[in-house]
Amino acid sequence: MSTRRNPFEELEQFFDQLSRQLDDSGWRFDAPLGEHGARMAVDLLDDGDAFVVTVDLPGYERDEVDVRVTDHTLRIEAAHDEASEAATGEYIRNERRHASLQRSIRVPEEVDTDGVSARMRNGVLTVTLPKVVVAAAREVDIEDGED
Repeated sequence: MSTRRNPFEELEQFFDQLSRQLDDSGWRFDAPLGEHGARMAVDLLDDGDAFVVTVDLPGYERDEVDVRVTDHTLRIEAAHDEASEAATGEYIRNERRHASLQRSIRVPEEVDTDGVSARMRNGVLTVTLPKVVVAAAREVDIEDGED
């Protein structure tokens, strides 16, 4: 008796992998058309003891940026408060975008989430993610089990 193979299994695996990769990059299928062009430029540096992520967020204020971290992933979201941009009068031209941005950056090693720090200066966000310190292996003396 033979087992029937799902002819779409490889295709489903491909789309699952593609979806995970797009999710890690911050690409959103539910974003309004044209919003995909707005993307965070990110640098990820390994300085030995920590990972340092530098993100360009021109035009965003510190209180418009949210940073969250898990063991291996840094998630950054930035959103303008459009209410603060309200103007009186009628626009002749209105080209400035009020896009919300988000990006997930996967780091190659586990980080100490309690030690993460972030600062923002002149539209540049810098997040420092200390690596988890792994205890070195050591030899353990075996005691005599007799009293």
